Amino acid sequence: MSKDRDALKFFHNFVIEMIDIGGPNLPKSISASLGARLGKLLKKRGISGLENSLKRIYNVLNARTTINQLDENTLDISLRYRSRFCPLGGKYNPDRAELIQNSICIPYTVAILNSFHPEFKYAVDLKDCILKSNSRVCRYVLVKEPKKGITSKE
Repeated sequence: MSKDRDALKFFHNFVIEMIDIGGPNLPKSISASLGARLGKLLKKRGISGLENSLKRIYNVLNARTTINQLDENTLDISLRYRSRFCPLGGKYNPDRAELIQNSICIPYTVAILNSFHPEFKYAVDLKDCILKSNSRVCRYVLVKEPKKGITSKE
């Protein structure tokens, strides 16, 4: 586990350096591009359904995922990790939390979902973040709404 954590620390420092040099849009565009590629790959492998898609992408990050449907277009998503260490953002650092969320976490997730369900527009409302709260939980509310002029296939 120590080697894995060292690799993640290198990744986190690399991302922070990218942001410092190129601004937040550089990792945001890379995250969106990687998310879109992963979404297409998972789709080719037969993964379908919004909840199943979300569980698959967070399983890769070793998160125990709980999804509660609040209404037809709103999901409450909770990710519990073994420690207070975010695989995408690192350890507790409230000063970097919003930057990591907006540059990496949200664009990555939305791009994956757009690959599966392009007929929807997604909005993320973060409720809890390991970087901000120093807990083991990342929690957000995902709202999907049909894009104008496109009908839903679900």
